[in-house]
Amino acid sequence: MAYDLSPRHDWTRAEIEALFELPFPELVFRAAQTHRQYFAPEEVQLSQLLSVKTGGCAENCGYCSQSAHFDTGLKASKLMPVDEVLEAARRAKAGGAQRFCMGAAWRDIKDRDMPQLTSMIAAVKAEGLETCATLGMLNADQARALKDAGLDYYNHNLDSSPEYYESVVTTRTYQDRLDTLAHVRDAGMSTCCGGIVGMGETRTDRAGLLQALANLPAHPDSLPINALMPITGTPLGDKVIAEEAQIDGIEFVRTIAVARIVCPKSLVRLSAGRENMSRELQALCFMAGANSIFVGDELLTTSNPDRDHDAKLFADLGLKPMGAASTAP
Repeated sequence: MAYDLSPRHDWTRAEIEALFELPFPELVFRAAQTHRQYFAPEEVQLSQLLSVKTGGCAENCGYCSQSAHFDTGLKASKLMPVDEVLEAARRAKAGGAQRFCMGAAWRDIKDRDMPQLTSMIAAVKAEGLETCATLGMLNADQARALKDAGLDYYNHNLDSSPEYYESVVTTRTYQDRLDTLAHVRDAGMSTCCGGIVGMGETRTDRAGLLQALANLPAHPDSLPINALMPITGTPLGDKVIAEEAQIDGIEFVRTIAVARIVCPKSLVRLSAGRENMSRELQALCFMAGANSIFVGDELLTTSNPDRDHDAKLFADLGLKPMGAASTAP
């Protein structure tokens, strides 16, 4: 049977929930068809993430160890010097990363930090890497300045569905996030926008997140799907640990597959949580349309599979970095 694999921006909640309800083989098959329409199925985009300013964030995101609202034992740090960030970017490139992402634990960017940030971005861009940053909310002028400095991607996740959002964070609104994404698009940058699953939300909420992403004015260029890494001391982490309520692996693959179908041209990234995934679960995610990962040993404040582990996985699955002839990440 032929399916319409073209991008849409008018998905209904019922349509997306119906995709989740498909028999698992049928859902993965449709996602794989969609993937092959727009990408080489054996290619995976590789990014590396560095926390350039850790902890002390004024937001109360219930999953985050960096929030100043929670006692997680994490010490706050200042914004890293440009030369230290540049050295980390060079190591990332030498290790095979194609994109270097810089994250700062802020509610929003302060204008006083812009000169250091723009210098940082320009220096990383000069190394021949794609540049990405996640720095909290920003305004239109800041977005244009980051673009002018050489920033290619800006990450700002929606986290969850509009209905479940207040169970995750109350210090900024869903509309605040949509406004920041609009500033990013208007400045001519690519968007990196996804969410987190396994926070106690329902399948309907997961469908709601994907509906919100699919019906944005432009689909995210990169769409990270994070599996919650439950951190002791965070409200959502403590809840998930106490209830042993981490997301089921098959349900996670379903989420990847539906993301691929509703945002067919997006790079769908296996993001946080990969450290806890079996090789077999990751393989199913790649079959279902995931085609981006973070490499390196750490994601902001949580662990990530090491390069040797990823190299063996890529070799066994016949995967290769996007645009490369080699099969080793």
